[in-house]
Amino acid sequence: MIEKKINRSANDIYGMPILGFLFKNQTFIFVLRLIVLALFLYGVYLGFKDPGEENTFTRYLFWGLFWSLFMVVSLATFGRVFCGICPHGFLGKYITKFGLQREMPSWLKNPWWGLGLIIIGWWAVYYMYPGFYRLPLVTAILFVGVTAVAFLLYYLYKDMSYCKYVCPIGSLTKAYGRLSFTWLGSYKEDCSACKTFDCATACPYNLKPFTFNKKNTMEDCSLCMECSTACDAINFSIVPPGNSLYKKFKLDKIEVWTFILITASITISMGFHHGIGRSPIAQYTPWVQSAEYFKSFMSFGSIDVVGLFAFLYALGITLFLVLGGMFLTSKILKAEYSKTFYTLGYAFAPLFLIGGLDHLMHSFFTHTYADIANSFIYGFGLESDKVQNLASRKDSWLGIFGIFKYIAVVWAFLILYKRVNLFNASRIAKVLATLSASLLIIFYLSLGAMRDFAMSKKAHTHTIHTQSKTIHSKG
Repeated sequence: MIEKKINRSANDIYGMPILGFLFKNQTFIFVLRLIVLALFLYGVYLGFKDPGEENTFTRYLFWGLFWSLFMVVSLATFGRVFCGICPHGFLGKYITKFGLQREMPSWLKNPWWGLGLIIIGWWAVYYMYPGFYRLPLVTAILFVGVTAVAFLLYYLYKDMSYCKYVCPIGSLTKAYGRLSFTWLGSYKEDCSACKTFDCATACPYNLKPFTFNKKNTMEDCSLCMECSTACDAINFSIVPPGNSLYKKFKLDKIEVWTFILITASITISMGFHHGIGRSPIAQYTPWVQSAEYFKSFMSFGSIDVVGLFAFLYALGITLFLVLGGMFLTSKILKAEYSKTFYTLGYAFAPLFLIGGLDHLMHSFFTHTYADIANSFIYGFGLESDKVQNLASRKDSWLGIFGIFKYIAVVWAFLILYKRVNLFNASRIAKVLATLSASLLIIFYLSLGAMRDFAMSKKAHTHTIHTQSKTIHSKG
């Protein structure tokens, strides 16, 4: 371990008085992990003990506080810090230490397991059976099952392989962590004299933090900060947001597919079902028309057929735009299709994470804050009045959060422009390539405009209806 005093740069969080303590002090991090673990266990316990819908604590702990509030906000700012305090990873490090430490078989060592679980096992079910996972008992059973699988794999295999390949949110946090304004690396001048590699030895994921800067990737780093305790030459710096996306690095196919499929499953699907689907033009949309057609001769039971078709249409349209656009782009750039697809696919990163902050912050002020606060009052039996919402849906100032979707579009185009420049092509070819590769970005922007227009028509129709009722009552 390097014991000499490190001359930290001004942007190194470890050198900052408060942030340095929060991110580097292992005692504080350990206590924080214990608190999160205690909340996790209590939430699961209460889900079994109090399985009715009146148990708001279990629901809002997992589906309000952990996801999506803390997850999305932290990924967009400090990166994968949730993974650093995750109860599974916290206990998994101890289980792995005393486990069999075998090599995970190649068929299981595939991050498609984790991404597939979150797309099919969560989002497909979410649109077919809205609210199913949010039932306290179902939530408790779900997390007991996931925890059992996680602990088994921690015991069997080394290097925290469950987190890397099987964890349902592992691929998501790894990919979207690239958009944050932090970077874990090391001081080259201090590392060059190192012969002990303490940071690599301390890493439970068997990573080499001293190579992150050179590779322009933090690989599977979960920001557990174990390496920074072992070696003072590790830094955790504030950098321009998404800095690594503007340069060359080893392409990771699962990251690109994460951006595409998460955008389709969350952003586009919800735009269809929860946005336009609640407007006056909903009945004319293809997913509603398809749902009505199939329901006319098929029985779907309790399935939300409109939600299912909205999800399927979102996936289909997204894949058509991306695959078709990248095919045209590869022809324009005269480059291999696979290289074009995976090089430029990183441009889709901001669409869900940054664009999603619009809905997230709007919801936080109109109900999420109160929901979480009241659920804790219920869960711990506190003697307190019910917390009220911070704002009403009618408050015009909430419209300021709409800027996030435009920031997402501008940022996506910036990343696309930077990555198109990694190809050797003429200026005209690069301009045309930027346009053809941006079909999903353009569609995302158009969907937002269409949703806003549809909702404004709904508000206008409601106003006219209210005025008519008033006139009629006076008459």
